[in-house]
Amino acid sequence: MEGVVITGRGTVSPLGTGVPRLITGLLSNEVAVRPAPWADPGDDTVAWWTAVPDFRPLDWMDDRVEAGTDLFAQFALAAAEQAVREAGLAEFDPRRTAVVHGTSMGGMRALLKGQHQLERSGPQAIDRKTVIKIWPNMAAAQIAMRYGLHGPQITVCTACASSIDAIGTAARLIADGRADVAIAGGTEGGFPLASGEPDGEFVPVNFYCQARFNMESPATDRLRASLPFDRARAGIVTGEGSAMVVLERAERARSRGATALAEVVGYAALADGYHPSSPDPTGQWEAAAMTDAIGDAGLAPGQIGALIAHGTATPKGDTAEIRAINAVHGGRAGALPVTSLKGHLGHTGASSGAMGVIAAVTTLTQGLFPNTAGTRDVDPEADFRVVTGQPAVLDVSCVQVNAFGFGGQDSSLVLRRVADRKAGA
Repeated sequence: MEGVVITGRGTVSPLGTGVPRLITGLLSNEVAVRPAPWADPGDDTVAWWTAVPDFRPLDWMDDRVEAGTDLFAQFALAAAEQAVREAGLAEFDPRRTAVVHGTSMGGMRALLKGQHQLERSGPQAIDRKTVIKIWPNMAAAQIAMRYGLHGPQITVCTACASSIDAIGTAARLIADGRADVAIAGGTEGGFPLASGEPDGEFVPVNFYCQARFNMESPATDRLRASLPFDRARAGIVTGEGSAMVVLERAERARSRGATALAEVVGYAALADGYHPSSPDPTGQWEAAAMTDAIGDAGLAPGQIGALIAHGTATPKGDTAEIRAINAVHGGRAGALPVTSLKGHLGHTGASSGAMGVIAAVTTLTQGLFPNTAGTRDVDPEADFRVVTGQPAVLDVSCVQVNAFGFGGQDSSLVLRRVADRKAGA
């Protein structure tokens, strides 16, 4: 895949709103894990969450849009607006601009809140706009309406691989000549209030679901709750947020004098086909997705300079990914630098892959590669360098980003440094 560049980025993350806040937090080794808004101090079985702490919807939309959207769509609108501003896009060709957005749960909060209102106070208490808040496609729809777009509008629902699949799909639309510009990424959550605080007595059921499924970290120290690739890893910390990018044809970016931040050169996705919630323990299909993405970029594995892993901090998930990375990148003379952002951010679901893309752009443009927060004792099976302790300074031209989701969604993306960023070539 050639000729597709990233010209804008935006995010709403557990570290705060905006790309500078995300990158500063990652490079400062901040950990966003805090007690969940709904945590019962007397119940230590479910404690941790990474909520967005500072979101103000009316900074990004008018009160009419706020009243008619679930918080997940509001996150997506804010991240998209940031990306559009950074890209310097004052106007769009409506028929040649795509919106591709990924989410696994969409407006589930609005549905859960509606059920809560019904059970507590009866039918008349239900927010009358619940029916238009719950649909997963409403984030993409709101973005298209914001900018008056009439090109492809696609919502991807591939669990935690959703945003990598969204960006990969959008890049393909541009590479295949079906669009010139795309706003792409993914969003999850919005279960607390916009401030990150609890919403009265309402508690979303998914707060307990993952604990009931034995997925949640049992750690008592928030700084050690999410430990990707660590021997002591014991489970995920659930998070939320949004990350969006603007993609363009390189020629178009060049013609308008835009700054090309990175080039999207490879993408692949396939089915693990093994189990609803666990990957094939050999990692063979995750490795196949990674290999296919590298091949799509016209590269060899040895040309990948760093990898942002999915790295959920679960025993089974990380074991499979370790084996996959070993199969593709092991045995090098210089071990491949690898990180996972989930030590800092928790597992931000469908947005996690796109947050990895934003971090990869920082590596390609600034030479700074985030460490894996919290991780100290790396699993000895890893035949690669898990960056721990502090960020690494790297001079690399290609970074790979993985995203693997429940249901066997295996996806990988390859980004390449742009030699002349201002020219977009």
